[in-house]
Amino acid sequence: MRVNLRTPLSRRLLLKQGAVALALPALNAMLPRAATAAAASHGPMRLVLIARNLGMHAPFLFPETPGLAYESTRYLRHLEPNRGRFTLFSGISHPHYHNHHSEPGLFTAVHWDRIKEPTRQHHNSISLDQHVADRLGADTRFRNLVIGSPVQWHFSWSAKGVPVPTERQPTKVFQRLFIDGSPEEVRKEVERLKTGRSILDQVAEQARDLSRWLGPEDRRRLDLMFGAVRETEQALLRNESWATTPKPNIAVAAPPADPANENLIDREKLWFDIVRLALQTDSTRVILLTMGDSGRAKLDGLTLAHHDASHHGKDETKIEQLAIIEETELAQFSRFLSSMDEVQDGNATLLDRTVVLNASNLGNASAHTCKNLPIFLAGGGFDHQGHVLHDRENNTPLANLFVRMLHQLGVEEDRFGESTGVIDEV
Repeated sequence: MRVNLRTPLSRRLLLKQGAVALALPALNAMLPRAATAAAASHGPMRLVLIARNLGMHAPFLFPETPGLAYESTRYLRHLEPNRGRFTLFSGISHPHYHNHHSEPGLFTAVHWDRIKEPTRQHHNSISLDQHVADRLGADTRFRNLVIGSPVQWHFSWSAKGVPVPTERQPTKVFQRLFIDGSPEEVRKEVERLKTGRSILDQVAEQARDLSRWLGPEDRRRLDLMFGAVRETEQALLRNESWATTPKPNIAVAAPPADPANENLIDREKLWFDIVRLALQTDSTRVILLTMGDSGRAKLDGLTLAHHDASHHGKDETKIEQLAIIEETELAQFSRFLSSMDEVQDGNATLLDRTVVLNASNLGNASAHTCKNLPIFLAGGGFDHQGHVLHDRENNTPLANLFVRMLHQLGVEEDRFGESTGVIDEV
């Protein structure tokens, strides 16, 4: 096959030989010359998804006017130092969602019928973090991280629709990222990985023999297990290659203990610091961080647990209690954005090269509604607009924003979940 290298190549170009066709990956030769030069001067892109499960009090959050010149609301004043570095979207949600426990659909964006109750045996789809980790294929110590505070439901889902476990202890995450073991511990870890691979190989071979005797439904279940086995094998291979590689040396002391759940400020600060350090050291490029129900947090003036305050039933006293919690959360989020913006990453900042989405599966937790979600998009090199106002009655699908995020990360896809297009305001 002859090609003219003076003009950009088609992304659909195939190498063909007989009955075999091999699709080419994205190459610099497929980009316009200006885009190629820009790509060479930029570092890798990253993704951080922050999941919250109790919504946010809309009257204190959303401005009445769109644009960068919005009049700061009670909540947005805590983000004032980062005006211009984020966009708050109103009037967007997942269509058809109508249940308090809609966490499984927040980042998968599939039709509600795929994940609805009454059972927890959800038939879900892949979540945005796992999808991006697959597409980026970064050579980092960790393909991705799923971390954060405990909640009842899962936010991260594999390509097989299986929930991805969340590491809930900051000290363990910090140790995995930054603390090297002794030579003997490293040797044992390598042996453990090799043994694990050997066991998986044997199990897979036996399972393939067994599948010949099974019916269609059992084979489907076995295929699901094979998918999990293959994912585990890939993780083991990655872990083995990194087991003897020294971890990043950072001038930060390890946390002495995990903050108690009621220590809301310490807990969120520690999680955000771990996220920033993980990205700064290029230990991973995709992170899903859960910031769940904080129980009864130790904050001045707070007497109610988070869940109780969020289910306020329009009781003004409870709403004021809820505001204490949510203002604290937004202040910590703003601090995180500022800390990311202070880290230089080549010719940009770490925030410039990190797409950050802070979202909840609920709009109004008191009414158990999934409309008008509180959606913050930050960093990532977007043309941020301050406040983007969509129709608050006929919401735009949140998945349309996911498609835009994929494009910003260099993943050229037309759809994700139940998307109907792409949000183009940023």
